[in-house]
Amino acid sequence: MKLNSLRARLLLSLLVLLAAAALVLGVSSYRSVLAETETLFDYQLRQMALALRDQGEIAPSQARSFSDEQLDFVVQIWTADGRSIYASRQHANLPARALLGLAEIDVAGQHWRTYSVATPGRVIQVAQPVQIRQKLAAAAALRSVRPLLWLAPLLALLGWWLSALTVAPLRAVAAEVSQRDAQALAALPTAGLPDEVAPLVKALNALLQRLGSSLDQQRAFVADAAHELRSPLTALKLQAQLLQRAPSDADRATAMAALTAGIDRAARLVEQLLALARAEPGGPALALQALDLSELVRGVMADCLPLALERGTELSLQAEATVQVQAEPAALAMLVRNLLDNALRHGKAGGQVELSVSTIDERPTLTVDDDGLGIPIQDHERVFDRFYRRNPGSETGSGLGLAIARNLAVQHGANISLSDSPRGGLRVSLTFA
Repeated sequence: MKLNSLRARLLLSLLVLLAAAALVLGVSSYRSVLAETETLFDYQLRQMALALRDQGEIAPSQARSFSDEQLDFVVQIWTADGRSIYASRQHANLPARALLGLAEIDVAGQHWRTYSVATPGRVIQVAQPVQIRQKLAAAAALRSVRPLLWLAPLLALLGWWLSALTVAPLRAVAAEVSQRDAQALAALPTAGLPDEVAPLVKALNALLQRLGSSLDQQRAFVADAAHELRSPLTALKLQAQLLQRAPSDADRATAMAALTAGIDRAARLVEQLLALARAEPGGPALALQALDLSELVRGVMADCLPLALERGTELSLQAEATVQVQAEPAALAMLVRNLLDNALRHGKAGGQVELSVSTIDERPTLTVDDDGLGIPIQDHERVFDRFYRRNPGSETGSGLGLAIARNLAVQHGANISLSDSPRGGLRVSLTFA
């Protein structure tokens, strides 16, 4: 079992806690039993001595029983003047007469625990070797902790089972995910999940939902792109056939011009499709930097000047000296270019398009005004949809300009809004945070 496994870590933690608890309990029980056994042995010494004191004379039968070599206790009696009149065991190194009460005596390297009591005519002492006391106490203490030695393996097995039971929901979620293919993005079941696992599954479900939405958007994008490309490619094929069948040089020149214009429209459509794909939500974050919006707009106007000259449209700019924004230069230039291109294509031929860069309520703002037909307020949101055209038969655009602009604006934390222009057409306002 690998140590980076959650189950292994949990089991190891349980075993460490179990070992620590068993050690503390064992040591505590051992010391407690030792102390209680010592107290019990002292109590036996005292009771035996007091019993002999109250008895008076020791009967011969009792004397024989006290003289048993297997008995741990040694009984000695002295007269009041110190003469030994009885010893339950014949031994050269018996404890000498000690102080009354409990005491410890060292006789020839052997420790004795004694209890002495006095009567009017004699002194009675009951002694026991300390080594024997300790041996008996240790044996009793070990017997008290022996159940822990049998219980520890059972608790370890229980911990192993509990750890398996604890991580079972995670294994179930992993099994559920591993059985799915790339198309199975349905939410994972959340019923009966522990509180610690439920947030993970909810986060996975949220991720699956986002992935599903992203895949749906990609499928819709591919379907729309295929549909939009079909018409210009079909037109190019027809124009190429007309060029082949042209009977005269003039007809061939006309067909060639139509074919070139069709190629330009198809190239622009492909360019916009690529731009829209790059601007779709969920892409990599832009590397924003401080730049001057007024200067960037001037550069975009210079790029769009050929289209303005072709349509005879007058371009004008009213800009404050410096308007700082946080943006990615290439992406923001594409955004402004789409807004200006949209205004040039849908404004009046020979009309005017005016751009303004200012700070309104401390927010940098770009407005683009044209003098075209404008857009009714009920269509203000729909025109941001991909490939949407209000009048497909009369418009030359692809229906992608505003969709690209909105996606780029979202990536910059900006907002695009539409309103009526004072020039009679459409006003597009780009407001930065």
